[in-house]
Amino acid sequence: MHVLHHAEEGELFGNWMIEELRHHGYKISAGTLYPMLRRMEKDGWIKGREEGRGARRRLYRITPKGRTALREARARLKELFREVGTKTGKGGA
Repeated sequence: MHVLHHAEEGELFGNWMIEELRHHGYKISAGTLYPMLRRMEKDGWIKGREEGRGARRRLYRITPKGRTALREARARLKELFREVGTKTGKGGA
């Protein structure tokens, strides 16, 4: 979800995303992120392109299908936050 959020804001590349996630307390390796980016691209959520001639950096942006997935994930998170943030008095602790 975090990757889609930033891909919605503009193009991103893998090393930048690793640093962004670290900034938020996630320690993710390139060996984890890059397969995830490839899978997201295969699933049609993001689209990658080479930055330029001979460049090794691949830039990713969100696709319409990715926007739909992000919208659905945000709706589920809102529902979860409403449920978790509400005291119902049921149960014990």
